[in-house]
Amino acid sequence: MSEMAERARSGQDTTESPGLGKGQVTRRGGGDPGTRGRTTIADGVVEKITGMAARDVVGVYAMGSGLSRTFGAMRERVPGGAKSVTRGVKAEVGEKQTALDLEIVVEYGVSIADVARDVRENVVAAVERMTGLEVVEVNIAVSDVKLPDEEEEEPEPRIH
Repeated sequence: MSEMAERARSGQDTTESPGLGKGQVTRRGGGDPGTRGRTTIADGVVEKITGMAARDVVGVYAMGSGLSRTFGAMRERVPGGAKSVTRGVKAEVGEKQTALDLEIVVEYGVSIADVARDVRENVVAAVERMTGLEVVEVNIAVSDVKLPDEEEEEPEPRIH
């Protein structure tokens, strides 16, 4: 391989600079291209990842309080309304770390302590893998238990 091609492949400047002897080269840029610049991650991004990871855990029936689930069910019925994966999730995101608050409803009969542990493990793994942020805490509030004979919480229709 020619000296010029070798320098181009290695990331070195392929032009001779005045004042430098033959064979001496200058480098462009400031090191590894992957470290140039900043990446910011919005709270909503972390909240979506968290919501999806929490819902994947066996024993989690729903996310959010009864009131937020009721309003969410109404929004889903509106044409164009989508299911909110961030319901019951609040994230505070810094430059390198994040803290998460979750509100969940568990299914009757499951160990709440086990479900909470599994949610923490799943959420931490997903958020850290996808964002590179360190998850410093995952606070979980269990707001309800879904009993086997309970009906789905459906808002009453306003028009009869």
